[in-house]
Amino acid sequence: MRTYKTEAIVIKRRDVGEADRLITVFTRDHGKLSIKAKGIRRVPSRRSAHVELLNTAMLTLYQASRYPILTEATATDTCSGLKEDLQKIGFAYHLCELVDGLCPENQEHHQVYFLLKNTLQRLIRCDAASNNDALLVVHEFEVELLTLLGYWHTPQHASKSMDTHSFIENILERRLKSKRVFQKSF
Repeated sequence: MRTYKTEAIVIKRRDVGEADRLITVFTRDHGKLSIKAKGIRRVPSRRSAHVELLNTAMLTLYQASRYPILTEATATDTCSGLKEDLQKIGFAYHLCELVDGLCPENQEHHQVYFLLKNTLQRLIRCDAASNNDALLVVHEFEVELLTLLGYWHTPQHASKSMDTHSFIENILERRLKSKRVFQKSF
């Protein structure tokens, strides 16, 4: 089967060539995938709005030799509640950076997909005036993600005081780019 459909959350994108884009998505059925969106940066492209960062979309992909190629996209959730608040979007980018860094390519992980999707919805519902709610949601996501991926196995009550950022940086062997968001939150 060379063409398939899947639901995905866009977690990263990078421009390639004159009009193409390499998009990293986390799919419900296939895990993290890097897909090529040919011609998506051209003005008349109908697919570009559907594959913006943080969007959940139904994608139709054609399996090519190196990267799957995006042939069709329909956004099912644009997370507009996140995109209206700079603080919340910073937290959402942090979640995407963690999923991108910690999850391997082409390994399905339904629990991580639904954890990311549900956490983005929880961030939308957080009170805009209080960063503490959003910080708690992000911390719970970090601990749950580490647990699901097998990096963390201590009981939940012991995880509340854990410095997850340093722990994750040690796993990734690099500094988190989105850590600056948290430094401004305190």
